[in-house]
Amino acid sequence: MHSPAHRCRDIERQAGYLQPEHCAPPPPRGAVDGMWFIRDGCGIVCGVITWLLVFYAEFVVLFVMLVPAKSLVYSFINGFLFNTLAFLALASHGRAMLTDPGAVPKGNATKEFIESLQLKPGQVVYKCPKCCSIKPDRAHHCSVCKRCIRKMDHHCPWVNNCVGENNQKYFVLFTMYIALISLHALVMVAFHFLYCFEEDWTKCSTFTPPVTVILLILLCFEGLLFLIFTAVMFGTQIHSICTDETGIEQLKKEERRWAKKTKWMNMKAVFGHPFSIAWLSPFATPDHGKADPYQYVV
Repeated sequence: MHSPAHRCRDIERQAGYLQPEHCAPPPPRGAVDGMWFIRDGCGIVCGVITWLLVFYAEFVVLFVMLVPAKSLVYSFINGFLFNTLAFLALASHGRAMLTDPGAVPKGNATKEFIESLQLKPGQVVYKCPKCCSIKPDRAHHCSVCKRCIRKMDHHCPWVNNCVGENNQKYFVLFTMYIALISLHALVMVAFHFLYCFEEDWTKCSTFTPPVTVILLILLCFEGLLFLIFTAVMFGTQIHSICTDETGIEQLKKEERRWAKKTKWMNMKAVFGHPFSIAWLSPFATPDHGKADPYQYVV
């Protein structure tokens, strides 16, 4: 009987132990360079609902609260701020949904590829039996994406994608901007209710008083719900980045086998080098450095 350590050495020294002949060849290069999009019914519905809820908030903010307001300056400032944050939130959502989160090449567990790694004594590789790929350290298989994802944090149906090494920045920005527009909408609803109580309800909105109240209550409920949800998610994501430990690694209590870095270095690894205003932009692709995507357990 061999110990687990001996079995690991067998994997390292014998490419045949991984049964690479059972793996289909990886797809052609051109077939994997297209736009990343997960064809999951639940995720697509959740993504559409997200956009519809933002558009509903836009409608209520503009046509129920800002257009009827007496102060043009008040309407312009709040309209510009809300629309800017909403645009950044939707742009971040789009980038998080359509960016490859760090998928490991499918079907690369071939004998030639394993031998080309030129592993040193003590290094171990693992083959994913589901997508037939060689898994880098800290990669996990997603049953929805049907791929192994590098530094996978979790699969989020609201962005119809995994949150991984390449799109975590966009997901964090999405939660931040949604929390900000939710807070902004709640503040404007509170001021509008006060304004309507002081003035005639028929003059504080272009809609009838019952319709105005229903629209504002629905927006208040939506804003409060998403403020709590996204603020908590934003906090957990920042904590995971600072501790350099993904949600799956925390859940599985996996042993830490990677080098420990400072919190600031971990932030720059996700949002890009060096620190700049681009950290807040969903259109700026972060520079993750020249780290080797294939890191193996020693």
